[in-house]
Order: sequence, then C-alpha cells, then structure tokens
Amino acid sequence: MANRQEQWAVFWCTLLSPLLYGEVSPEEAGRFLNELAATEHLFPDGTRRRPSRATLWRKWKQYREGGFEALFRKRRSDRGQPRKANPAMIAKAVELKTEQPYRSHVPINQFLAAEFHATIPKSTLYRHLKRAGATRRKLGVSRQKVRCRWTRDHSNALWLGDFEDGPYVLHGDQAMPTHLSAFIDCHSRYVVEARYYPRENLDILIDSLLRAWSVHGASRELYLDNAKIYHANALKAACCALNIRLIHRTVRDPAPGGLVERFFGTAQSQFESEVHVGDILTLDRLNRALAAWLDQSYHRAPNSETGQPPAERYQQGNRFTRHVNLQEVLKYFFRRERRTVHETFSDVQLNALFFQVHPDLRGDKVEVRYDPFSPLETVLIYSLDGEYLGVGIRHERETAPDQPPPRPRPKPKHNYLDLLIRNHEQALDDRHAGIDYPAVLAAAGRRWPFAEFAKQLAAYLGREGGLTAFSAEELESLQKVYNRLTCLDAPMLREACERAVRHAIPEIVYVLQQLSHERQRRT
Repeated sequence: MANRQEQWAVFWCTLLSPLLYGEVSPEEAGRFLNELAATEHLFPDGTRRRPSRATLWRKWKQYREGGFEALFRKRRSDRGQPRKANPAMIAKAVELKTEQPYRSHVPINQFLAAEFHATIPKSTLYRHLKRAGATRRKLGVSRQKVRCRWTRDHSNALWLGDFEDGPYVLHGDQAMPTHLSAFIDCHSRYVVEARYYPRENLDILIDSLLRAWSVHGASRELYLDNAKIYHANALKAACCALNIRLIHRTVRDPAPGGLVERFFGTAQSQFESEVHVGDILTLDRLNRALAAWLDQSYHRAPNSETGQPPAERYQQGNRFTRHVNLQEVLKYFFRRERRTVHETFSDVQLNALFFQVHPDLRGDKVEVRYDPFSPLETVLIYSLDGEYLGVGIRHERETAPDQPPPRPRPKPKHNYLDLLIRNHEQALDDRHAGIDYPAVLAAAGRRWPFAEFAKQLAAYLGREGGLTAFSAEELESLQKVYNRLTCLDAPMLREACERAVRHAIPEIVYVLQQLSHERQRRT
C-alpha cells in the first residue's frame, strides 16, 4: 500500500515540477495549471485522462504546506468499520460462525435477514470474520495440511511419475489420442523417462519404468498417483524386489504431485503447443521430437526452482547407480492365465494363439505365464501350485506335431505276478494234500438240514409244526438265509434267539448274520 501511495505522490510531483522548482512564476501559475488540465496524462492506475484544475491547485497547495508526504492519500477514519452493516449484525455473524465453523455465508445471511432484514456481501462478511478470528483456519478446524517442499539431497533418491493427455497422432487413416507417461527425478528435475503411448494402463506404466530402470538404475523411492493401476501386485512385487519404497498420493490430495504436474505444464506450453500448430505426426515421430526437445531444451535450460540445468544437476547429484537386472524383474510383470490343456491337440489357447505342451499334461489345469512386452512365441507352463512344468511353443493345429518318443521307464521294483505265484504256492502248502474234498462235500451236504432249522425256529417263535408253521413268503426268506449262512447250526440259532430283543423273524435273522460275521473273523 505504501508503494502505491508513493507512486501517486511521485506522479503529482512530476506533473507539477515546473511550479515546485520555480520554473514557472507565481503570476503564470494559473495559466500553467489550465494547460495541464487541458492535456491528457497517463495516471498510475493505467488510465489516460485530464486532471481537473481544482485537483491540480489542491495538490500544489498540499505540497507547499506539507511537503512530499502531504500528497499521500489520507486513510479513511472509518477504515475497517462496517458502513452499511451495523456492528450488531457483524457481531451476530461472528457468533454464528464461531458456534458452527463450517457454516458458509449463505446460512449466515439467512439468519441475518430473519433478524435484521438485511444481509452482508460475501467478501465483506469474510473480511470482518477474518478480523474477528472467526474463520475455519483461525478456529482451528481447517483440514488443510501444512506442507513442505519436495526435495532430496541427491539424484535417484525419489522419482515422481504420472500420466497426462497428449496431442492426437496419425494412426493409419485415423487420428488417435495419446497419453504422456513421465518420470522425473526430484533432486534435479531431470526427466528419467518420458514417452507418448496410445493407451493409459498398467502395461504402459511398466514399459516406462523398465526403460527408466534400464538406463538410470533404480531409485530409492517411487511416488505415484492413487489410481488403480498404481496398486497392481506386480508393481508392488517388483518394487519390493528392487528395494524401492512405493509411495501413493493421498486420496483427494493432488497437491503433492505438483512437481510432475509442473513438468507437464512446461511440456504443454513449450513442446505440445508447437505440435498443435504443425502437421499431425505419427506416434514414432512425436516421441522422437519429444526426446529431442528434452535433450536440447528442457535438460539444458536452468530450472526456475533449482537454478541449474536438470542434466547438470542430475550428474552432480548422482552418487551411485543401482543397476537393475531386467530379466529378474520381468518375471514379476508376467501375465498369468489359467487354462486347461486340450485333450486332443495337447495345447493351450491364449489370445487366439495355440501353444503346444507336453502330451502328459493333456486334460490338466495349468497356469500360463507370458511376457506382455514381447511377441508371443513361447509361454511358460506352471502347475496351479506354482511348479514349473515346461515351455509351450506356438504352433498351428492344422500341422500335426512330431510325437515325442516315449520316455524310458525303469523296471518296476515290485512284481505282481511273482506275488500271485507266491501266494498260490503258500496256499497249496497249507493244504498239504491239495484240495480237501471231504470238507467241500461236507459243506455242500449241510449236516444240519433245513427242516430241522425251520422246526427249531418255529418252536422259539411259539408256533406249532415245522415247515407248515411258516407261510410261503417266510419259507422263501428263511431258505435264502439258510443258503447264505453256511455255518448255521442249532447252537448258533439258539444263541441268536436268546440275543434277539423281539421274537420276530427279521430280528432273529439280523442276529444270525452278526453271529456269522463273528465266526468268520475268529476263523
């Protein structure tokens, strides 16, 4: 404000300098002021206009009486005080804001209109609330973070990466949008990798990272956006394997990504603006132009924040390089798909291509792993438990593959035929004389006749007669039991009738079967 006052005072002194320094006599003062009033002048506020004679006379008088500082504009006596709104309205507004810090000017003015039949403009209300310490920040409820500047002491300590929409390119006979993927070093502002891609997905992110790692090694920390692709397990696994701390931007907090966003703004204003006014380029031509601009312009120009060219500062701060074995890292980014090996063709299908596997795997469920960044000629075959099973080679089903020769199998340790012969000879030795014909005839003749079995069973059931004590259906069932239980005799029937809970044929038959099993186990 003081500088503004000085500008106006210097303006009036310069305009009236012939009078102030005696170049114009007092008698000619009136004529001189009339000439000034009739001429347009450029005022400090940027406008051109003619000052009035009264204003010029007043300024001359102020300088004669008070000197240079007398030309300063006087502060209003009611400065900072409400002119339209009375103090009671301001006090009420402060009270409403204090009791509810998140209350905006809309409900506050609704309360004021109901009580005072008047409202306070938004800017005026905020100025008085701030003076009274009744803003969210002054009341201590603001969620705005206190931030620090992104900085690191040496190169490759922290990389920041993100995507940005790029210009359209020519693809065939169509215009196709592009996306700029960039990673920038925090210490030097050096762009370790930047390239335009036709898509914005995990494959593109991985391709950019692999290019950066292959040239500059691995960074200590990697700061990325909070989008879904930046939370992929493959990316996390690769960072863990390379000992890189992966940091994600806080949800709904875009401010920390300002460093890479600042680079995107520079690229848009200095590089993409030239692309837009020229002929449409192909994707390859666009990336070649981007690489040239980075090398010849961006990396050589002093950065406004560091004061050094990014390339020079990057080399000075690069203490050591952590080299990356890309073959070891690539395995974390392999795509994994579950497939069933075709029983007829002995192959698996992937992306409309067929890959021949070993015939032993036909019908098995397997996991197919492949590199998404190289042509699909071979794939790796794993079991669902993670065991490596071999390589699948691309083939055409129309061409019959050469059948691999059968694998030689070792001679079995155990011979089943020898086991059968030994058991047979042992059985013959146990019988001494070969087949025991008397025992066979005795078993076939059944020393205890069926009629005696039926008669004794009828007696236990309290029925009179022998076979006539049973119906035809009961006799048929008893005959089947008698034929099946070859060890059935009178003591066995007596024991079964004693054990039976109820004197009924099904119950007695059930106990007879149990007794028969017990005898067979004993023998």
